This record gives sequence, C-alpha cells and structure tokens, in this order.
Amino acid sequence: MICQYCGKREATTHIRRIVGGEKTELHLCPSCAATMGYGSVFDGLDLKGALSGFFGDLSGLSSMARSVRCEKCGCSFEDIASSGNVGCADCYRLFFDRLLPSVKRIHGETSHCGKLPHSASDQDKRAHRVQELRYELNKAIDEQNFEQAALLRDEIRRLEEQA
Repeated sequence: MICQYCGKREATTHIRRIVGGEKTELHLCPSCAATMGYGSVFDGLDLKGALSGFFGDLSGLSSMARSVRCEKCGCSFEDIASSGNVGCADCYRLFFDRLLPSVKRIHGETSHCGKLPHSASDQDKRAHRVQELRYELNKAIDEQNFEQAALLRDEIRRLEEQA
C-alpha cells in the first residue's frame, strides 16, 4: 500500500482512529509518519536483546534442541526466543519446560485466573476473591511484609467462613 500523505513510498505505519463512532484509517510511510509525529513506540529499543534476557542465552542449546520444530506451525524454540512470539498452542506443549521459567519471570504466575462474569454467583465471587487474596498473601510473605500477610490471612479466613 502506498503512503496516503506523500503518495510515493510504501506505507508501513497504519493508524486507525475511532471518534464519535466514526472510523478513519491512515496509511503512512516511515518518513511521513515521523513528520506527523507517529514515530514507532519501539524506536531506540533493543527488543531482541530484551527478549534474550527473558529467554536466556541460546548458545548453550545443542544443535538438536535448536532444530526441534513444532509440527503444526514450524517454530523452533530459538524462533520464539528471538521474536518473543509463540507460534501456536502446540508450541506451548512442545516447549513447555523451556518456556515455563520465562513465563513465570515475565508474568509472575504460570496459570491464568481471568475475570468473573457479572452474573457469577456470590459463592464464585468469594472463591475468586480468596484466590486473589492467596496470591497477595504469598507475595507479602515473599516480601517479608508480615503485617500485611496477617491482614490478608484474616480476610481469607473471614471469606472462607462465609462459604
């Protein structure tokens, strides 16, 4: 697609705005995007270096470990580590043991608890709140914030007694 501003170069920046329910799109080349103040939020960032910090040094992997590829999408662990994108759901299963430490380091948890719908029962809401409080309790204990941990423990007990 050609830049809508200069009409000369290939558009690489795509801007979508919705104002008052009306959607407009603008396709700009890098030069025009920079001129109009739409520079990339990633300018100056070394994403590959940052991602390698999360996934660790890949040079220690054997050539066999580097050559293992997902049968569904064709990604290797090295591809995932360098791009930061997991190819498909099967990649999570195939590379689980190597992804788990990075997922835990990035997100702090390895399981997704999600949100509750507004129509959830009071019992489900209480159980979800207890789960959140247990996470906060473990975090307070790890930080050795024992006063906060005691308050969270008491709140958990109060909610569990209501059940």
